[in-house]
Amino acid sequence: MSPEKLVRMANQIAAFHASQRGPAASAVASHINDFWDPGLRAALRAHVSAGGVGLRAEVRAAVPMLRAAPD
Repeated sequence: MSPEKLVRMANQIAAFHASQRGPAASAVASHINDFWDPGLRAALRAHVSAGGVGLRAEVRAAVPMLRAAPD
């Protein structure tokens, strides 16, 4: 998946959760852990490691809470 599409999807999740009560970053992490496959989570981590261009702050804060891919 292209980084642009990954960023768009993650930012849409963050925008929704930012409008809800409670901590947005943990809600974003929970959503991504529940619905994204390990490869997408790894791609998001890699994008953040490369600078995370275009990502909302809620997504950046959620990345450390993402589950790692199983071995």
